[in-house]
Amino acid sequence: MKKNVLFFLIFILLSITACVGSFANGSNENGSKLSSTGGDSTMKIKIDITSNSGNHTLTATLADNKSAIAFYELLKKGEVSVAMHDYGSFEKVGSLGTSLPRTDTQITTSAGDIILYQGNQITIYYDVNSWNFTRLGKVDNVSQAELKRILGAGNVTAIFSILQ
Repeated sequence: MKKNVLFFLIFILLSITACVGSFANGSNENGSKLSSTGGDSTMKIKIDITSNSGNHTLTATLADNKSAIAFYELLKKGEVSVAMHDYGSFEKVGSLGTSLPRTDTQITTSAGDIILYQGNQITIYYDVNSWNFTRLGKVDNVSQAELKRILGAGNVTAIFSILQ
């Protein structure tokens, strides 16, 4: 009998610990992530690209980190236009005109990654690169080949805004 009671108490303790742990990690009772965006579990943005290949509209899902939340808060004030140039034949990069908090970690990018570099530069990757970056988000549903075509070979203008 004592073994059953002890087993039951351990089970209850582990269950409570698991619930508290999910809230401490920023998850709600449904397991979806919480953010400072009014409880919305996903932050979606629109990116209007003007390049030598024409005009294109992309959507992206922002990451769940303080840098992406700060970027989303910036976009709540209005769209952000960024003149971007090619760098290294794997990304388009341009100045945000402001600094955002950094949460740099060593990562390897892939096509579609939206990265904050040095706190004040934003990049859209169309190929791979490894460095200490802050991941802001990921372009939705676009292949590497499509992204290379959309971004083109020259400079682009990217207008970031909240997806309505």
